[in-house]
Amino acid sequence: MTSPQSDPAPQPPQGHTHAHTHSHGPAAPVSRHLRKVIAAVLIPFATAVVVGLIAFWPGGVPDHERTGVGFDRQTQDGKVVQVVKVDCADVNAAQVPPTGDTSTPSGREAVNEQEGECAKATIEVTSGDDKGRRFVEVVQPDAPRQLKEGQGVVVAYAPDAPRDLQYSVTDVNRKVPMALLAGIFALAVVLVGRMRGVMALVALAVSFAVLTLFILPAILQGSNPLVVAVIGASAIMLAALYLCHGVTARTSVAVIGTLISLLLIGLLGSLFIGWASLSGNTDDNTGLIHGLYPDIDMSGLLLAGVIIGSLGVLDDVTVTQTSAVWELHQADPEMGWKGLYRAGIRIGRDHIASVVNTLVLAYAGAALPLLLLFSIAQSSVGTVANSELVAEEIVRTLVGSIGLVASVPVTTVLAALVVSADRAGSGGAQAATAAPARTGRGRRRKTG
Repeated sequence: MTSPQSDPAPQPPQGHTHAHTHSHGPAAPVSRHLRKVIAAVLIPFATAVVVGLIAFWPGGVPDHERTGVGFDRQTQDGKVVQVVKVDCADVNAAQVPPTGDTSTPSGREAVNEQEGECAKATIEVTSGDDKGRRFVEVVQPDAPRQLKEGQGVVVAYAPDAPRDLQYSVTDVNRKVPMALLAGIFALAVVLVGRMRGVMALVALAVSFAVLTLFILPAILQGSNPLVVAVIGASAIMLAALYLCHGVTARTSVAVIGTLISLLLIGLLGSLFIGWASLSGNTDDNTGLIHGLYPDIDMSGLLLAGVIIGSLGVLDDVTVTQTSAVWELHQADPEMGWKGLYRAGIRIGRDHIASVVNTLVLAYAGAALPLLLLFSIAQSSVGTVANSELVAEEIVRTLVGSIGLVASVPVTTVLAALVVSADRAGSGGAQAATAAPARTGRGRRRKTG
């Protein structure tokens, strides 16, 4: 009769049942030798990241004289205290075209401003030195943003303008709904993810801190955007992966796979951004940045955006592949590295197909208004793709996707080599304990 202690431990599910989750339980320990090898790679890398953070750490965002253009304006909070409907002809100075032509946008706008019903809103400034001051804002009937009483707004302040024109409404105050949505998101993450969810939120806070306290100010200080992005992305990667998935060999393999893929993205991005002569200065916002800080390398800023934008999806792919290989090894400790790689790459093919499609659709969704303009102009596909605005998104998407595709075999082979090489360490012990367990089952079948 076999004692209960000889029963085999329950085997984890096969890796090919991957359901896009990283909760695969604690990783099996690896041998001391492998831990030393992994540490020999990661400790110098982590040290270099820390040294880079210290060397390039900015002293804050450099001061500049505000231009009053776009986002570079002084703003305060305000509130709509009264809205009165008035005849547009009484408050507008626009003249209708003598011919009454409304076929052009300017003609239609002039007619609406004369014949429609406008809103005359009284706004009260609720923050800053002029708190309590009121001004009047006229809202046209065809304006995309209409005001209502009690609504919070953002007002721009122009100190050099005449007193009656110093304040104007620039946007709606969305702080309350945005904060509520963020709270719902955090609650959902914690309720579903529990401690993993809490650590994911901590990692998210660290990512934002690195982005706002290091990457952006360092670029504005004149540091090389590519170098700053590589250092910042590496810091985010180390913090996010180890906080969310623990300091284990499995996580370390994912870190190495992510690092190799990021290097590939950096090299390809640098090559094709230069080859395609992409300046990175394609809209009003980048033009304003270049005007305020002419020393910033805008093409380098574009490459930095490619690297940082690819990091989040890369983390997901490399962690998933590493976890899949680890689970396959635990399910069958006798499987060699080639078998682990073949099984893991089958999982990766399904994963990468959905991830690449997601990445392309995300970029297309962000550029949808631009694509719509090209559609209205009836431009050919070649003309659209050749324009710098669209070419930037194409290069960004394709370079990031190549890095994602490459991360699957790279991370899978690294994980397979690590766990199979570890069989002489911890794997041998697992196999030794597994053999008597199988024999025990055989004896029970004979006696049954």
